[in-house]
Order: sequence, then C-alpha cells, then structure tokens
Amino acid sequence: MNKPIFGIILFLFLLPISPIFSQEYTDTNPTLTVSINSNSNFIYQDSEGYTVVIGLIENNDPLAFLTNVVIEASFYDDFNPNPLEVKEGSTLLEVIPPNTKSPFMIRSDNPDITQVSTKFLTFDTSESMNNLLNISIKDVSLQPITSLSDTVYNLSFLGILQNGDTSISDTVTHLAFYDVFNRIIQISTIEIGDVDTNELVSLKLNEQINSSSVGFLLFSESDKFYSDVMDVKISPPQIIKKLATISDVTVTDTLGRTLSEIKIGDSVKINSETIIYDEKAGKWEQTPYRFYIQIKEDTSNLDTPPTIEYIGKYDDKFLGNGVKSQSLNWIPEKQGLFFIETFLWDRNHVPIAVQGPLVSILVN
Repeated sequence: MNKPIFGIILFLFLLPISPIFSQEYTDTNPTLTVSINSNSNFIYQDSEGYTVVIGLIENNDPLAFLTNVVIEASFYDDFNPNPLEVKEGSTLLEVIPPNTKSPFMIRSDNPDITQVSTKFLTFDTSESMNNLLNISIKDVSLQPITSLSDTVYNLSFLGILQNGDTSISDTVTHLAFYDVFNRIIQISTIEIGDVDTNELVSLKLNEQINSSSVGFLLFSESDKFYSDVMDVKISPPQIIKKLATISDVTVTDTLGRTLSEIKIGDSVKINSETIIYDEKAGKWEQTPYRFYIQIKEDTSNLDTPPTIEYIGKYDDKFLGNGVKSQSLNWIPEKQGLFFIETFLWDRNHVPIAVQGPLVSILVN
C-alpha cells in the first residue's frame, strides 16, 4: 500500500521547478506605496512651443528602492472632455531611494492644450543602492538680467561631488528648482559620467532660471550609488516694479459673513484687496497681475513641513493706480488648523508686492 504513495511523492520531487521572481526586492511591510499629487504639478509652454508638465513622485516606503516608475499625462483643451493626447513618462531618478521624492517631466507639442492631468501607473522594486555620493556646496549666487520685456535671473552654482569606495558610471547631478508653492518649476542637470574610486569632481552650473524660484533640491545618482537630497534656499533680488499692497484677507460664507471656523464640505470665499500706487503711472497704464492663494495645514512637528491643501489663482489688471478686489472659492476636505498665504506677481512671475497678512482658519 505504501509503494504507490511513495512513487507519487518521488515523481513530484523529480519534476523540474523553475523559480519565478517578479521583483528583485520583496517587501513584507504593507507600507510600499507610491504617491503623486496632481495639484502640485507645474504646467508651462517652453520656447519650442511644447506644453510641459513637471511634477513629483514620492516613494513612501521606508525600505524599498523603486525603479521603472511610469506616469501618465493626459492633455486637454477647454472644449473637449476627452484628452487631445495621452503620453507616458518616467522619473528623473532611475532609482528612487526610500522616503524620497523624484521629479518627472512630460511634454506634448499640441498647440491647443490648456489643461493637464497626471496619474501614477506602475513601478518595480530595485536592488538596494548605497548612499555613498556626497555633495558639498562652494558657492551659490544669483544676478538679475533685465531686458526690455522681462527680468530673469542667472544662477551660478559651484560644488564638489565625492565618490565612494567603488568606481561608478552614468553619474549625474540634478538641481530641481521650486517656487513658493513647493512646485518643481525647472530642472537642470550636470552630466558627469565615469568617476573613479574616492574621486572628487567639480560641479559647475551657470544658467538662466525661472524668476519665481525660491530654492532648489540638489541630488546625485550613478549606476551604484546615490546622494542625500539637499534643500538649498536662494534669495533672488526681488525687483518690485510697482508699489502694491495686499490687505484685508478674510474668509466669508455665501452670505458674506466673516468666519474664523468652518465645517468640512462647506464652500467659503477667500477675499482680499490689493492696492497699487506708482507716481509715474499714467491714467491708462495697464499692469496685468496674478493673485495667488495658498492654504497650508498647520503642523506641531517642526521637522515636518506643512502640507499644501489648496492653491488658487486670480488674474486681473490694474488700470493706472487704484484698488482691486479678489475672491476665490475653497471647500475644505479635512479637519485641522490651516493658514492662508497670499501673493501678488506680474505675469512674468516677478513679485509686485510683499506677501500678504497671514490668516488662520479652523476646520471642524
């Protein structure tokens, strides 16, 4: 009776079994997640006529290294609910280390695009890499360049990259510039290539940057190693073209009553007045401007930056000197204490007023 059973078991053991690995890294922790915030995308048209969307992908896992991240961008006009074009792209970093963000950039040459939406599609896990690239900063300077039509800034950056204990290849250093809303608005790359063991490499960049940049993320990677991400603040020489003031920032309900507390799901209005005065301005001189509102969630942890909950903009223009009113709708989606920031820029992203008064609002 035992011989047939033994024969079956022996037959099963002798069958050829090929191991199948769908990933190089196995995550036993359920925290393996990738996130994308479409509200933080920056969309613009470049000098070649392409519509460009820049965003951030975040690896929220404390252990896993991610690679082959795929993002989908849908490009729309103002009339058709269906996208004019759908394109896929990947992240700037080939491998995203744990708890790290990487920018991505996707372009389309369709001239009718007015809106872009993005979503994360897929990713793979990667073999672990060593954090053995070190960047030190020698100098960061900024000089304004004024032309007849615009004011831009030229950034001069000097640094040193130090390699670890193994020679590496495909080495690059990235500078991802961000604005006051923490959106990545420009990416510059220093190509390095092969680097010997423990070699020091000079990093140099001299480039025109977006005038609304307030800082940049500095990071490097190669085929074997990566560096920490450094957050470098820059203080561009703010050229105030007009003397403008943001005042009377209030939160009101639909009846116009001023509020200090609101409920989740209630629609409220954020109102403000802006005043401009320039003694040289003619009566009919036009000053186009863009009014921004940014709402951040307050945090008691000083090491954790506040989360941006909402960004809204309002376009208008001054005619000579005078007062303008702005109003934007907001529907809060979660409880907490929030504070409201306001900014006034011209259409070239140059501030024409200092930041408005800070207003706090409690959502319950």
